[in-house]
Amino acid sequence: SVDCSFSRGVCDWKQDADDDFDWNPADRDRGEGYYMAVPAFVGHKKDMGRLKLLLTDLKPKSSYCLIFSYRLAGERVGKLRVFLANKKTAPVWEQNKGKDERWRTGKIEIFQGAETTNSITFESERGKGKTGEIGVDNVVLTSGLCPED
Repeated sequence: SVDCSFSRGVCDWKQDADDDFDWNPADRDRGEGYYMAVPAFVGHKKDMGRLKLLLTDLKPKSSYCLIFSYRLAGERVGKLRVFLANKKTAPVWEQNKGKDERWRTGKIEIFQGAETTNSITFESERGKGKTGEIGVDNVVLTSGLCPED
């Protein structure tokens, strides 16, 4: 498995230059390392911020599981979506509000076919709210199918 978390991960993360705002590091509550976040007050409603994970070593015709922690804290904070590079149009995962401010786990299966997925994009869309944040942390890529809960 490949650890792509932000504090000590080995992965290549890039801010998208064509979006409206950047994701920024935020300190974890317990003080160990940081996660990436977009505060609710950044930008204007419907603005987008994209953080891209560049994947260079995925083998074609294998399957992978992307596991990550995410949090949508605050009322009307916006949306978090995940896109795979070879499926440009529709997100493979989307969440638009949290029941509470807790961190949750997202899982996405990536099936490699003729085309290899060479990047994964986390996209934050600004909502109406002015408080809270959208956060992503502990991004890990493992080979094989996602484990059942």
